[in-house]
Amino acid sequence: MASSVPITYYHQQVLLLREQLYARAYPWERVRLARMFIDEHYGASIDVDAMAREACLSKFHFIRLFRSFYGRTPYQYLTEVRIRRARVLLQEGMAVADVCLAVGFASVTSFMALFRKMAGVTPYAYQQRRFKN
Repeated sequence: MASSVPITYYHQQVLLLREQLYARAYPWERVRLARMFIDEHYGASIDVDAMAREACLSKFHFIRLFRSFYGRTPYQYLTEVRIRRARVLLQEGMAVADVCLAVGFASVTSFMALFRKMAGVTPYAYQQRRFKN
Protein backbone atom coordinates (compact mmCIF):
# COMPACT_ATOMS: atom_id res chain seq x y z
CA MET A 1 0.00 0.00 0.00
CA ALA A 2 2.81 2.39 0.83
CA SER A 3 4.25 2.01 -2.66
CA SER A 4 1.12 3.48 -4.27
CA VAL A 5 1.55 6.85 -2.51
CA PRO A 6 4.53 8.01 -4.65
CA ILE A 7 2.63 7.06 -7.81
CA THR A 8 -0.30 9.21 -6.74
CA TYR A 9 2.05 12.07 -5.90
CA TYR A 10 3.83 11.81 -9.26
CA HIS A 11 0.55 11.44 -11.06
CA GLN A 12 -0.68 14.65 -9.43
CA GLN A 13 2.51 16.45 -10.42
CA VAL A 14 2.17 15.30 -14.02
CA LEU A 15 -1.44 16.48 -14.08
CA LEU A 16 -0.41 19.86 -12.68
CA LEU A 17 2.34 20.24 -15.28
CA ARG A 18 0.00 19.20 -18.06
CA GLU A 19 -2.56 21.74 -16.93
CA GLN A 20 0.05 24.50 -16.82
CA LEU A 21 1.59 23.66 -20.19
CA TYR A 22 -1.51 22.69 -22.14
CA ALA A 23 -4.30 24.59 -20.41
CA ARG A 24 -5.80 25.79 -23.70
CA ALA A 25 -5.16 22.62 -25.72
CA TYR A 26 -8.49 20.95 -24.96
CA PRO A 27 -10.67 24.02 -25.68
CA TRP A 28 -8.55 24.63 -28.80
CA GLU A 29 -9.35 21.14 -30.05
CA ARG A 30 -13.07 21.63 -29.47
CA VAL A 31 -13.09 24.96 -31.31
CA ARG A 32 -11.00 23.48 -34.13
CA LEU A 33 -13.54 20.67 -34.54
CA ALA A 34 -16.35 23.23 -34.73
CA ARG A 35 -14.41 25.15 -37.38
CA MET A 36 -14.04 21.95 -39.39
CA PHE A 37 -17.80 21.44 -38.98
CA ILE A 38 -18.38 24.93 -40.43
CA ASP A 39 -16.01 24.22 -43.32
CA GLU A 40 -17.90 21.03 -44.18
CA HIS A 41 -21.48 22.20 -43.61
CA TYR A 42 -21.40 25.85 -44.72
CA GLY A 43 -24.14 25.16 -47.28
CA ALA A 44 -26.59 23.90 -44.68
CA SER A 45 -28.73 26.01 -42.45
CA ILE A 46 -26.43 26.07 -39.42
CA ASP A 47 -26.41 28.59 -36.64
CA VAL A 48 -24.16 29.38 -33.69
CA ASP A 49 -26.13 27.01 -31.47
CA ALA A 50 -25.34 24.10 -33.80
CA MET A 51 -21.68 25.10 -33.91
CA ALA A 52 -21.52 25.28 -30.10
CA ARG A 53 -23.19 21.87 -29.83
CA GLU A 54 -20.56 20.47 -32.19
CA ALA A 55 -17.86 21.85 -29.88
CA CYS A 56 -19.70 20.58 -26.77
CA LEU A 57 -19.57 24.06 -25.26
CA SER A 58 -22.16 26.58 -24.18
CA LYS A 59 -23.04 29.07 -26.89
CA PHE A 60 -21.47 32.09 -25.21
CA HIS A 61 -18.32 30.28 -24.10
CA PHE A 62 -17.91 28.91 -27.62
CA ILE A 63 -18.23 32.39 -29.15
CA ARG A 64 -15.64 33.79 -26.74
CA LEU A 65 -13.19 30.96 -27.39
CA PHE A 66 -13.67 31.05 -31.16
CA ARG A 67 -13.08 34.78 -31.24
CA SER A 68 -9.97 34.50 -29.08
CA PHE A 69 -8.50 31.77 -31.31
CA TYR A 70 -9.50 33.10 -34.76
CA GLY A 71 -10.05 36.82 -34.28
CA ARG A 72 -13.65 36.76 -35.47
CA THR A 73 -16.97 35.35 -34.32
CA PRO A 74 -18.15 31.96 -35.58
CA TYR A 75 -20.88 33.65 -37.62
CA GLN A 76 -18.36 36.00 -39.25
CA TYR A 77 -16.21 32.99 -40.13
CA LEU A 78 -19.22 31.14 -41.56
CA THR A 79 -20.05 34.16 -43.71
CA GLU A 80 -16.46 34.35 -44.96
CA VAL A 81 -16.47 30.66 -45.88
CA ARG A 82 -19.77 31.04 -47.71
CA ILE A 83 -18.62 34.11 -49.66
CA ARG A 84 -15.30 32.44 -50.52
CA ARG A 85 -17.17 29.42 -51.90
CA ALA A 86 -19.65 31.69 -53.70
CA ARG A 87 -16.75 33.34 -55.55
CA VAL A 88 -15.62 29.94 -56.82
CA LEU A 89 -19.11 28.98 -57.95
CA LEU A 90 -19.63 32.33 -59.68
CA GLN A 91 -16.33 31.89 -61.51
CA GLU A 92 -17.57 28.50 -62.69
CA GLY A 93 -20.58 30.22 -64.27
CA MET A 94 -23.33 29.19 -61.86
CA ALA A 95 -26.36 31.51 -61.70
CA VAL A 96 -26.41 33.97 -58.79
CA ALA A 97 -29.64 32.60 -57.31
CA ASP A 98 -28.29 29.04 -57.47
CA VAL A 99 -25.04 30.13 -55.83
CA CYS A 100 -27.02 31.81 -53.07
CA LEU A 101 -28.82 28.58 -52.22
CA ALA A 102 -25.73 26.39 -52.69
CA VAL A 103 -23.71 28.29 -50.11
CA GLY A 104 -26.44 28.37 -47.49
CA PHE A 105 -28.14 31.75 -47.81
CA ALA A 106 -31.93 31.76 -47.63
CA SER A 107 -32.35 35.17 -49.24
CA VAL A 108 -30.83 36.33 -52.52
CA THR A 109 -31.06 39.93 -51.31
CA SER A 110 -29.05 39.29 -48.15
CA PHE A 111 -26.54 37.22 -50.13
CA MET A 112 -26.06 40.01 -52.65
CA ALA A 113 -25.64 42.63 -49.93
CA LEU A 114 -23.08 40.56 -48.00
CA PHE A 115 -21.22 39.61 -51.17
CA ARG A 116 -21.00 43.26 -52.21
CA LYS A 117 -19.84 44.27 -48.75
CA MET A 118 -17.10 41.62 -48.66
CA ALA A 119 -16.05 41.51 -52.34
CA GLY A 120 -16.59 45.14 -53.25
CA VAL A 121 -18.87 44.30 -56.20
CA THR A 122 -22.19 42.59 -56.71
CA PRO A 123 -22.16 38.87 -57.49
CA TYR A 124 -23.32 39.56 -61.05
CA ALA A 125 -20.55 42.15 -61.61
CA TYR A 126 -18.02 39.74 -60.12
CA GLN A 127 -19.16 37.03 -62.51
CA GLN A 128 -19.14 39.35 -65.52
CA ARG A 129 -15.66 40.57 -64.68
CA ARG A 130 -14.48 36.95 -64.60
CA PHE A 131 -15.88 36.22 -68.09
CA LYS A 132 -14.39 39.37 -69.60
CA ASN A 133 -10.84 38.26 -68.73
